[in-house]
Amino acid sequence: MPFTQLRKNPYFYIWYDGIYFVLCLLLIAAMRLAGHERLVATWDWRLIAVLLPVACYAQVLASVFIHNCTHTNFPRAINRIVGELCGIVVLTRFASWEVIHQRHHRYPDDVEKDPHPVVSSYWRFLGKTIVGVEHHLQQIYFSLYGDTPETRRFEKGRAYGSYATNLLLLFTWYSFLGPIAFFTIFVPSSIVGFFHLLHFNWSTHNASSTAQDYKPVNLDHGFYWVGNRVWFGIYMHANHHKRTNLFNPAVWQAASPVLAAAAQPARVELASQRTR
Repeated sequence: MPFTQLRKNPYFYIWYDGIYFVLCLLLIAAMRLAGHERLVATWDWRLIAVLLPVACYAQVLASVFIHNCTHTNFPRAINRIVGELCGIVVLTRFASWEVIHQRHHRYPDDVEKDPHPVVSSYWRFLGKTIVGVEHHLQQIYFSLYGDTPETRRFEKGRAYGSYATNLLLLFTWYSFLGPIAFFTIFVPSSIVGFFHLLHFNWSTHNASSTAQDYKPVNLDHGFYWVGNRVWFGIYMHANHHKRTNLFNPAVWQAASPVLAAAAQPARVELASQRTR
């Protein structure tokens, strides 16, 4: 797994980003040399009416799968492969996702150490998470290899290299799909997947609590009920934090009174708001 590799090799990201950068260049060159035709040559309203909802669902599903891959919930032989493929779809790539998510599970809702600690406002949470992920990637490196002028310069270069690789990956998708499919299907579905992912992280940590009692909770009502059934129980988050080895946390009915109580705060808050 990437975090294990990072702990063993301070230059892990150089190899990881470098391999992706070269592969993207080779794919782009191969498509150009082979005269690859764009997948969609002309505009058709069915792109929006039919394919966009499917693509949005697939983007969220890719996030669900990569999340499971960080906990090695796929068979060992394919777990890393599935993680990398899903990382290509959601554009973050697998390594940073796994490294950051391991830190989240180690310090859930710790204001200083959780890469995305919950705040009451979703939009403020979104902004803090975008900034916080890169900050915590650097803090993880410093905790492993020291916080020195040399490691700070190294991490600054690593960050720019990762950004450049992600941009090249995005251009690879553009070259493969063509401008019509890229801008009407891939980009909108990626945006939907991104906002959904952050809303998932926000809502499942009891963001609706007026007492700011932020912690993993199970949500299984309204939209969340539907989401649990089409995305493998992703909103049963208290269960997940207790049993990370479950592919679908909804299948585990927690016997612990603590977990049973954890499923209730969001509903209580919602009910109290409706009666006001």
